[in-house]
Parts: sequence; structure tokens; C-alpha cells
Amino acid sequence: MFYISEVKNTPPATFKTTLQEMVYRLLQEQNVPFERVDNDEAITMEDCIIINRQLNMKTVKTLFLCNRQQTAFYLFVTTADKPFITKDFSRVMDIPRVSFAPAELLDKMLGTTIGATTIFGVLLDKDNQVQVVIDKDVLSEEDYGCSDGTTTSYIKVSRDWIMGDFLAYAGHVPKMIEI
Repeated sequence: MFYISEVKNTPPATFKTTLQEMVYRLLQEQNVPFERVDNDEAITMEDCIIINRQLNMKTVKTLFLCNRQQTAFYLFVTTADKPFITKDFSRVMDIPRVSFAPAELLDKMLGTTIGATTIFGVLLDKDNQVQVVIDKDVLSEEDYGCSDGTTTSYIKVSRDWIMGDFLAYAGHVPKMIEI
């Protein structure tokens, strides 16, 4: 049985990662309303469906990608139900084929692990090495649901806050695409 907590409006009592702590400190500093749940490690789409029901939202899919030379990096946010096809992403972005960035770079650049990739990782990308790319379908939801930088806690915030205030605060201008 997959454990999921009741919905909470407060940060975790203890933080598991530096990124997770940064997320909740920023939300509190900017008085951003949020809801969150603690859960068993979320690994499958079935796990995310349970989380979605509890938070009354649709979790986004966030992928960390790079070129073959590992010199260009992309944080791609799309809807959870949309299959990711590298060829389509590369065509729309007009770039050579991309692949998933290595786990070591995900941790080093965005402060998280595979399965916990989140838009909040750009808080650690002070040199703007990562291009944020948003699938326009993400904009159809009022809320933005994602990991808080861990696989054991998910958060719901305003999509408008993420797309506007948060990305501006983090110094990242998203590229909007349609796949």
C-alpha cells in the first residue's frame, strides 16, 4: 500500500536536501500559498495518480536533458501523460538529438536525483547553464504540481506564480514549445 499523508500547508519539519529547504524558504518569504503531501518514494505513474488525487491536481513531468557533448542542458516540463520522444523535442527546438543527462549532472547542477527532477532545481542554476523549456499544454492547468526536490514529497502551487514570479526570481526565461 502506497503511503500518502493528509494535505499540509506547512513546510516539512526537517529537510532532506538543500534544494527542498530552498523551495520552502522561498515560498514562505514570498507568501506563496501551497499544499503538499508526504509520501512513500514515488516511482511509478500509478504513484503520481494517487498523489494527484490527494492534492486535486495533475503532476507535471520534468526531464533533464543534454546534447551528446554535455555542453547544452534543458529542463523540459510537459504533462505527465504525454510520451517523451527525443526526436520530436529536438525537431521543435531545432537542435541536434538530445538524451537524458547523467544522474551525476542532475545532482550537481539541479540538486536532485532521478525521479525528483523539478522546476525548483533552477534555484541552484546561478550561471544559467540550463534552458527551461515548457510544453504549452502545461499552461492548461490552473495549478502546478511537482516534486519539491525529493521523491517523497509533492507540492501544488499556482501555475501563474511558477511561470511568472518564480522563473523571474530564478533568472530563467522559459522557452514555450508545442509538441
